[in-house]
Amino acid sequence: MEVLKQFKTAVILLLLMTLLTGFLYPVLVTTIAELLFPFEANGSLIKHKNQWIGSQLIGQSFTDENYFWSRPSETKPFPYNAENSSGSNYSAMNPDFLSAIKVRVAALQKTDPQNQKRVPVDLVTASASGLDPEISPYAAIYQVPRIAKVRKIPEQKVLNLINQLTENRYLNVLGEPRVNVLRLNLALDNL
Repeated sequence: MEVLKQFKTAVILLLLMTLLTGFLYPVLVTTIAELLFPFEANGSLIKHKNQWIGSQLIGQSFTDENYFWSRPSETKPFPYNAENSSGSNYSAMNPDFLSAIKVRVAALQKTDPQNQKRVPVDLVTASASGLDPEISPYAAIYQVPRIAKVRKIPEQKVLNLINQLTENRYLNVLGEPRVNVLRLNLALDNL
């Protein structure tokens, strides 16, 4: 009899906890998120000309010379694959890693041979997630001469966009200044 009583209590507790943690809690949290933070709760999706073009939280591959290029992605089987978030896990002395860096530096220098500035590290190395949607302001500024030349616009206009869209550290303490590449490229198209 005692075993049946304990079994009945366990089943009731299982059903109650399933209802609370599997249904009521997620509904409550989702409702609060939708009410207070609708943009973030729905993936921080960006719409352009009535079409969803991406999320400001996941990077995209830009390779045209008239756009800012994102940080490289090591996700497989294609760049910025959110289903396979990862870095290369190569050490800094790995020959494959060094070879990839050389190829990326050469590609940047080939598209803008007059640019003699040091290539920013975030334009040639992937992050641990491989999904970074942002680059450093220096990485954006490095690309200004190429973009201004291809688009036939003054460099100062492009620099102004970078300054407008640069996000500072959280609470002036956490993280680093950064620029969202998708938002930057949209602003370029709207010039």
